[in-house]
Amino acid sequence: MERRPDLAVPLVLLLAGCRASGVAARAPAEPLAGLAPGEHGLALIVGKLLTMDGDDHVFDPGLVLVRGDKIAYAGPLVGVPVGYEELDARDLWAWPGMVDLHTHIHCHGWDDLNDMVRPLNPELRARPAIDPTEPLLAHARAAGVTTLFGIPGSGTSNSGFGTLYKPERDAGYEHVVLRDPGGMKIALNFNPQRGAGDVGSTWCGLAFNLEYLNDRAGALAASGRADWELESLMKVHRRELPVLIHCASAEGVADAIRMWKLRYGTDAVVSHGCWDGWHAAAFAAETGTPVNVGPRVENLLAMHREDRFVGIAAEYVKAGVQRVSLNTDSPVVPEEELFLQGTMSARRGADPYRMLRALTADPALSFQIGARVGSLERGKDADLVLSSGDPLDPRSHVELVLIDGRVQYSRRAEGATL
Repeated sequence: MERRPDLAVPLVLLLAGCRASGVAARAPAEPLAGLAPGEHGLALIVGKLLTMDGDDHVFDPGLVLVRGDKIAYAGPLVGVPVGYEELDARDLWAWPGMVDLHTHIHCHGWDDLNDMVRPLNPELRARPAIDPTEPLLAHARAAGVTTLFGIPGSGTSNSGFGTLYKPERDAGYEHVVLRDPGGMKIALNFNPQRGAGDVGSTWCGLAFNLEYLNDRAGALAASGRADWELESLMKVHRRELPVLIHCASAEGVADAIRMWKLRYGTDAVVSHGCWDGWHAAAFAAETGTPVNVGPRVENLLAMHREDRFVGIAAEYVKAGVQRVSLNTDSPVVPEEELFLQGTMSARRGADPYRMLRALTADPALSFQIGARVGSLERGKDADLVLSSGDPLDPRSHVELVLIDGRVQYSRRAEGATL
C-alpha cells in the first residue's frame, strides 16, 4: 500500500501559537549540509530540546533538522541550512516519541490475542491481527506514543511473537512495521496457569514446558540445524531477537531471570515485575536484566503487605537496574496514559528525568531498537513530539507529533483528540 501525501496544511499553520521564524545565525560546530533539489526538510526551533541521548544532552533553545524520514541534526541552535522549511516553536519542548513494549491494541478486542489450544505456541505471530486503522492508535499517536510492541496475550506459556510497529495513519502494514518478528512474548506465571488438567496448570508444569521447548531450540541453534516450528525461538537463543517475559511477584521475577537470563543466556526483559516483584530487584540489577514496569506502577497490599505505597519503578532504580522502562499493557491502561505511568512513578519516588528515559530511550535500548528510536540523534528515525511543557506534567499538552518525518498529529489542525 502506498502512503498518502502528508497533511496538506502548511507546517507554519500547524502551530499557530508559535512565533514567526527569525533566527539569529550562529556558527555551527560542524558544517550542516543543505538540501538537494527536490528534497524535503523541516527545521524545528524549540525552546527546550530533550535529546535523551547517551550523554543526556538538553539544549535550551535547540534545533532539530528532519531530512526525509531521518534526523539530520539535534543540538544547540545554529544557522539553518539552505532548503529547510523553518518552524519557530520556541515556546514548546521537543522530545523523542515514546516507546511502549507491552501493548495489545493492534487489533479490535481481546478475541485475537490469545490462542488457548496449546500451552506452547513458538510460531504464533501477532502479525495477522494488526489493523493500522484501529481507532485506539489515533489516541496513542496524539499522546506522543510512536513505537509499540504489539503482542499476543498471556493465556499460554509461550505466547508467540509480537510485532514492533508505529501507529502511523494513512499507511498499510508494510509501512508501519519497524521489525517483525519484533521479539518473543513469554508468560511465566499467574495468567497462563491452565485449568484444563494438562501440563502447565502449575508453576512446575509451566517451567517443565518452557525448559523442554528451550532445550530443543538451544540444541538446534547450537548445531546449526533448521526447524521451521522453532526458527524464531532459535533466533532468541542466538540473541538475534529479545524476549519479553510476563511475570509478577518476587519469585516470578527471580524465576524468569534464572531461566531466561542465566540458564539460556537470552536477551531477556522482565515485564510487569509488579506486586512485590521489586523484592527481586537486586537480583535483576546483579544479572543486568532490564525491567519493564506496568501497568501497575505502585503497590500497597498485593502479596507482601508493606503498609505503605511502594513506587515499583523507584525500587528497581534504587536497586541499580540500569534499564527500567514503563508500559501500559494497553488497553489495561489506555495507551494515551503512557506518560502518566512516568508521572506517577516520579510521584512515588523515582527521578523524573529517569522516568522520561523509561518512556523513550531505555525501552528502545533494552529491546534492540535503540539504533532507530528512543532518542533524538543524527541518523535515527524522525519520531518526535512537540509539547507545551514538561512531558510528565499532566498540564502539558501535545501540539505536534512526527513519525518517520511525517506529521501524524497536529493539535492546531485536528483539535484536542484526547
